[in-house]
Amino acid sequence: MLTRPCWVEINTRNFEQNYSFLSTLASPQVELLAVVKANAYGHELKICAPAVVRAGARWLGVTSVEEGIEARRLCPESRILVIGMAQGQSNEIVRHQLTAVVWDNWQFDELEAAARAQDVRSVPVHLEIDTGMSRQGAEPGSLAPLLERFHRGSPLRLEGVMTHLFAADEADEQNTNAQLERMETALKQIQSAGMQPETLNIGNSAALLAGQAIKISALAGRYGMNTLIRPGLALYGLVPQFDPDFSSDEPASLGQARIHLHPVLTWKTRVVSVKSVPTGAVIGYNGTFVATEPLRLALIAVGYADGLDRRLGNHFSLLVRGRRAPLVGRVSMDQSVIDITDIPGVATGDEVVLIGQQGGEAISAFDHAKAAGTIPWEIFTRIAARVPRIAT
Repeated sequence: MLTRPCWVEINTRNFEQNYSFLSTLASPQVELLAVVKANAYGHELKICAPAVVRAGARWLGVTSVEEGIEARRLCPESRILVIGMAQGQSNEIVRHQLTAVVWDNWQFDELEAAARAQDVRSVPVHLEIDTGMSRQGAEPGSLAPLLERFHRGSPLRLEGVMTHLFAADEADEQNTNAQLERMETALKQIQSAGMQPETLNIGNSAALLAGQAIKISALAGRYGMNTLIRPGLALYGLVPQFDPDFSSDEPASLGQARIHLHPVLTWKTRVVSVKSVPTGAVIGYNGTFVATEPLRLALIAVGYADGLDRRLGNHFSLLVRGRRAPLVGRVSMDQSVIDITDIPGVATGDEVVLIGQQGGEAISAFDHAKAAGTIPWEIFTRIAARVPRIAT
């Protein structure tokens, strides 16, 4: 059956090559965890997880147990980190050999009970430390009761220690340095308690591209640990924007990333029909656009229910026949209208690009984000499930 002409193409070769490039930025002591949470940032887990494993990834990162179970089905040999376990999910974590991030007593209670019920002797976990984001994680000053949970009779094994860097995209690195200092305080306490976790799990795309892997790896080395860094956005071909921008002393790795990282996702639709309207014609809901001259318009099969931000009406352009065509009128639920007056030959069935390249023009998720007042992560993950993802 033919489907509605609105779809996303996922370039798996670019995805694999992006992972390979990012691996070159890491030292031999640094391993990368491929973040494929939120349905692989909207790119589709069932496409991206196997692709990044083919590229050499040993670790996958997801938010939910549900995604962890699906990732296990797709990649049976992978290590899978569940960053946000919820109550009542411990049995599935143990059953599917997922690795949970823990920081609260109830998580220890549930995982221990699940392991004993399933007669599992060793369940690896990563203990999260709140080093300043105040979102999830144990406070460095109150670790002692949690560390006591890793006693000889417990099935839980402290495999890793992790944190979230909340400002790795700030060029001056002050916040990141302060977080790493807090992490070192926690690691000293863990070491003093007689524990030797294997892995220090810190960092994202911005940290890796800004060269912070060196200091993270050095911190891990002081405590006999390996380093695990969790790239997300860069895997999908976008270079994080730093605030404020680096000056002339930009890290070489950041410049290399702009050359070697390639977008993975292209979002497309088609022209459904073409019509001409006279001066004074009202276009779209509430008449937010009124033609000041005769226009040729194309109706396209994409709207806000597909993930195209409603705020882009009258403020953004899409690509058709390699040229920019302004969105006119409000974006509707399932349809939008573009002005093709200055683009000769546009006809029903022509391909329209929302994100991607056509001819010599390109539109990025950053372009969408700037126009909508948001971030590219939201642009990707907002693309609706009803929009099919096709591996290319």
